[in-house]
Amino acid sequence: MLAGKVITIGVTGGIAAYKAAWLVSNLAGLEAEVHVMMTRSAKAFVSPLTFQVLSGHPVRTGLFTAGEDAPIPHVEMAARSDLLVIVPATANIIGKVAGGIADDLLSTTIMAATCPVLFCPAMNVNMYRNPVVQRNLAMLRELGYHLAEPEVGRLACGTEGRGRLPEPEIILEQIKDILSRAGDLSGMTVLVTAGPTREPLDPVRYITNRSSGKMGYAVARAASRRGARVILVSGAVGLEPPPGIKLIPVETARQMFDVVMEQFPTVDMVVKSAAVADYRPKEMAVQKIKKNENNLILELEKNPDILFELGRRKGRQLLVGFAAETGDVEENALSKVRHKNLDLLVANDVTLPGAGFGADTNIATLVYPDGTVIPLPKMDKLSLAHRILDEVLTLRRARNIL
Repeated sequence: MLAGKVITIGVTGGIAAYKAAWLVSNLAGLEAEVHVMMTRSAKAFVSPLTFQVLSGHPVRTGLFTAGEDAPIPHVEMAARSDLLVIVPATANIIGKVAGGIADDLLSTTIMAATCPVLFCPAMNVNMYRNPVVQRNLAMLRELGYHLAEPEVGRLACGTEGRGRLPEPEIILEQIKDILSRAGDLSGMTVLVTAGPTREPLDPVRYITNRSSGKMGYAVARAASRRGARVILVSGAVGLEPPPGIKLIPVETARQMFDVVMEQFPTVDMVVKSAAVADYRPKEMAVQKIKKNENNLILELEKNPDILFELGRRKGRQLLVGFAAETGDVEENALSKVRHKNLDLLVANDVTLPGAGFGADTNIATLVYPDGTVIPLPKMDKLSLAHRILDEVLTLRRARNIL
């Protein structure tokens, strides 16, 4: 799996830097082409010569120390690498990348990289818990970077808590997992819907819901990183679309219906994570509705059921739906997955902590039309997005869909 892969290891100034030596040695032993970059602080913990011997390549340490093979080292290595792994990832490098700062060789290489980047945080427990660090980590997740969750244990400072670098064996498995997915959606077109719809009452008011769009945008980002052509049909959200995708903004359920049906014949799979309004006002007031002493009565009519219509029309396409529930999750999900002719339904109870609208994590249950139900643990939305895509690829292989 790793033979011939170009993996760049970025080592920063933390006591766990010595564990990076095991990782470099084992990656080289698996026939990967391993290159090491070290920050100035990292050299205080481990000698560059150690990594040079283990990797078989010169260690890069300076932004302006160009060699014959790399006249612009950060651009050359960013372009050549199949994966960047930052181990250990200190609060400093995490903060730099989250803030868009590129002032040394490693940070500029990360900024120039188009390949996946895996951060392996390691630091004092109080540093890790610091709201600024947690905000920065959340930002990295949202931007599509991979994170290795630090472990709980005894730290170098003598305290106990979360912040310990995962064992190198665990990081190695995560590297294999990331690289095994690279390009596995090449040649496929994935249609993703995301966010809420807005159903206008008058020129200034509308009916909507609490969807943030984070789950759909995570799916779009994951699919794009795995080589797919991605069409993202999005309601109004405050999110930056992933680079390289086709974004089609919509507002109402009827607009989303029209766009999705137009695009559907050209795609290989649909992941419909948008929270579409079931009803809309029967009539929209031309002028702003004025408040008076009487109660206001609204007459609502049904919106078109996008997911049901996709299930009715689908041929070779695979169709994934979402269901946000507040109770009887499995029962409702099983009914929905069969009634709407879905291949997979991702259900969650939005009343659970860490699974509600706007959260960066989710607690999902995968439900299949044959009655198979797979509960998943809480995970960040990008990780869940990759798991959903893994499941869809398994379904494609089982059906010999090329």
